[in-house]
Amino acid sequence: MSLQRIGPRSGVAVTLSRGDILTVMDPEGGQVSDMLAISAEDPAEVLSNGRTFDYEETLRLSEGARLWSNRSRVMLTIIEDRAPQHDFLLTPCSEGTFRHFYPDKPLHRGCFGNLAEALAPYGLEPDAIPTAFNIFMNVTVGADGKIAVLPPGTQPGDLVRFRAEMDLVVGLTACSAYASNGGSFKPIDYRVDAGAVETAG
Repeated sequence: MSLQRIGPRSGVAVTLSRGDILTVMDPEGGQVSDMLAISAEDPAEVLSNGRTFDYEETLRLSEGARLWSNRSRVMLTIIEDRAPQHDFLLTPCSEGTFRHFYPDKPLHRGCFGNLAEALAPYGLEPDAIPTAFNIFMNVTVGADGKIAVLPPGTQPGDLVRFRAEMDLVVGLTACSAYASNGGSFKPIDYRVDAGAVETAG
């Protein structure tokens, strides 16, 4: 597959077979992409930040880290990471986010709404949407526990690659929140490359 583009403040769903490689790229720099994953066999099995933090024993998820499901199965492995950071703490931005943080800005359905629409055909109900893996997002936690959302540190062309460890449906966005993207909105590019077909010995 050639590079595909997600327009600013929108989202898509992508199907992955086990072994496929998903590349997510920030083509212009300074843009976040919220990513969700659900099992292609059962949409009740979803990406879990709690399981991932527990089993990977770190908040800093980069090359070599695995992303786990709520059923304690590995969904994705990060096989290459050229970005300075990612976040797995904060929930997708939503209309509620905009009312809370940006009351003077036009209301937007955010990544939550974009993911809900993209994944609805695959059986994921909005109330079942978990915390997203926020690709390229720059979230810091101070010594006092205070959370800060800073502009992404990505440069044009920075990317991360994931290997699917099961058949998946993945939702991806070009994030809609002002703070997450340094006040601007840009596209996100992605590509899926087929993995090697395993054959029985």
